[in-house]
Amino acid sequence: MSNIPPSAETGSIPRLDPAPLADPTPEGPESSRGLSGLRRRLPAALQNPVLRVLIASTFVHTLGRGVFLTVTVLYFSLIVGLNAAEVAVVLTAASAVGVATSFFGGFLADRLSARLLSIIAAAGSGLALMAYALAGSFVTTLIIACLVDGMMSAEHAIRGAIIARAFTGTERVSARAILRTVTNIGIAVGSGAGGIALLVSTPEAYRWTMLGAGAITAASALLLAKLPTTVDAHRPSAGETAERLSGLSPWRNPRYLAFTGLSGIFAIQFAVFEIGVPLWIIQDTDAPPAVVALLTFINTALVIAFQIPLSRGTHDMRYAGRVSFVAGILMAGACVLYFTASLTAAVATVVVLLVALVLHSFAEILSSASSWGLSFELADQRLAGSYQGVYSMGYSLGTMVAPLIVTGLAITHGLWGWLGLAALFVASASGITAIASRAASRPR
Repeated sequence: MSNIPPSAETGSIPRLDPAPLADPTPEGPESSRGLSGLRRRLPAALQNPVLRVLIASTFVHTLGRGVFLTVTVLYFSLIVGLNAAEVAVVLTAASAVGVATSFFGGFLADRLSARLLSIIAAAGSGLALMAYALAGSFVTTLIIACLVDGMMSAEHAIRGAIIARAFTGTERVSARAILRTVTNIGIAVGSGAGGIALLVSTPEAYRWTMLGAGAITAASALLLAKLPTTVDAHRPSAGETAERLSGLSPWRNPRYLAFTGLSGIFAIQFAVFEIGVPLWIIQDTDAPPAVVALLTFINTALVIAFQIPLSRGTHDMRYAGRVSFVAGILMAGACVLYFTASLTAAVATVVVLLVALVLHSFAEILSSASSWGLSFELADQRLAGSYQGVYSMGYSLGTMVAPLIVTGLAITHGLWGWLGLAALFVASASGITAIASRAASRPR
């Protein structure tokens, strides 16, 4: 939460009186490991009216998202008939639209009903996904992809504003961790369902899969309608003029902008796993392509098992900074090992890749937890939506340029490219650590 509590002059932010998301006492060794953390916390989380709705809508939404992710690139190539360059343009342009809508989603959530905006964004995402069944050219695919990414990025920022208002301190990070775990479960289940289209492999199967993915995603809007109106932005008091609020803007907060930029840089690690590692395995190692599926499964399992327990305490800025630095070191180690896999043979290659994947997965888990905590604690909660929108925008920028950086460094330049990525992750994590340490020492 903000280091400046709401005063009588500025008015207070209406909050729920949420049921606790977790027992505040220290966890025992059994409950702090693996899925036991989720099993213990989920019943308490479901007692909270806001988190209960968010968990249900997130699961339904990510079921549809998982179905879509499984078939999207193949659908563009095999059914719509786009070449590789056209697919790259579509994905890059859609990401660019997502950068803009991330900010505007949060900006509007400070001025309009966040509940209503989240419903519109979820329904719009589903309808846009369904429209893919009608795509028959590069232009129509490009337009639809921009609508899909635009709606989903806006919804993500709006959801961040809702979490910032509905919870405080450690509960915010706990809510994020629970939703991240639910997201991975939903995508995993959805991906399995999407695999049916790959087995049938007919244009009709692909199109019906797109329609199904969109319908499931749109259904999450019905669940969001159950959110209480208390998640909406508070009405400005007499002393809280538009001019005063504009002075609190994240664009006038250099510390938050620096943190956002560094977090966006570290978000390149997702492209390392999704793009860099598969290409590296196929082109530069003797590991079978099936290893990519194994690594994906293990990564998903580790995130589901450890995101909740390893997110504890990251509402504390100094601790979050230390966690970020550890994530940077782990990610650097993973980059070195990914390159090393090109020097080994047979079983040794697979072992090296598995070790690298474990380091990478824990770097992902820790960096996510650290960023969530700092994105809330460094923000001014009077403009929670705008701050979460800027934070989401930084992430979107990172993912937009990530494919070019990963392929331009690691895939093109081998050892020096992987070392360059390792240095990039350590530098960005170190910067986040420094920001967190200074913020904890000199509160705003």
